Amino acid sequence: MERVNFATPIFKPEGQVQNEHTAFEAQRDFSKFLTDAIKQVNDAQVEADAKTEQLVNNEDVDLHEVMIAAEKASLSLQITLEVRNKVVEAYQEMMRMQL
Repeated sequence: MERVNFATPIFKPEGQVQNEHTAFEAQRDFSKFLTDAIKQVNDAQVEADAKTEQLVNNEDVDLHEVMIAAEKASLSLQITLEVRNKVVEAYQEMMRMQL
C-alpha cells in the first residue's frame, strides 16, 4: 500500500498555499486511500480464514500463528468500523448545522 506522507508542508516558504492538486485529484486520492485500507482489512480476514482452515485440516501451522492472524483481522475490522462510525457521526453533525 502506498504510504501517505503527512509531513509534507502545504505552505511555500513565502507563506503561499500550494495548489498542486485539484479537487478531483484530492477526491480520487482519498478514494484510493479508502479502497486500499478496506482491501487490507479484507486481506487480513482472508489470511485468518486460511490459517484457521490449515489448523482444522491438521496442516503444518502453529496455533499462535492462527491466533495472531485472527486477532489482527479482528482488530482491523474493529478499527474500520470505528472510523466508519466517526465519519457517519461527522456527516450527521454537518447535516444538522444551519447555514
